[in-house]
Amino acid sequence: MKKNLLSVVTMILFTCLSFGGLAQAATKTEPAAKPAVEAPAPTSAAKAPVAQVEAVNINTASAEELQKSLKGIGKVKAQAIVDYRTSNGPFATVDQLLEVKGIGKGTLDKNRDRISL
Repeated sequence: MKKNLLSVVTMILFTCLSFGGLAQAATKTEPAAKPAVEAPAPTSAAKAPVAQVEAVNINTASAEELQKSLKGIGKVKAQAIVDYRTSNGPFATVDQLLEVKGIGKGTLDKNRDRISL
């Protein structure tokens, strides 16, 4: 009987130690693997996405502001926008820019997110 009791106690002890080791191994934390390629830190010189670009008000902006803020708009087209608004009053919609000589649908679509009224 003593031998059986000793065997049972020994088995329980080994079982506890085994599960204790497994539990410890399962909860052991290892540092997370580093990504293969790290993304560069953003810099102030990086271009902002189009959604974050400040919109230019086509009813109040000067020709220089329009030229700097809008893609595909040079000095001549920017002045044409200012001249159109001087002759016809403020723009009621962004699509009204299509009435300005030299502004086509492609130019308007490229700049739609950059324009405010």
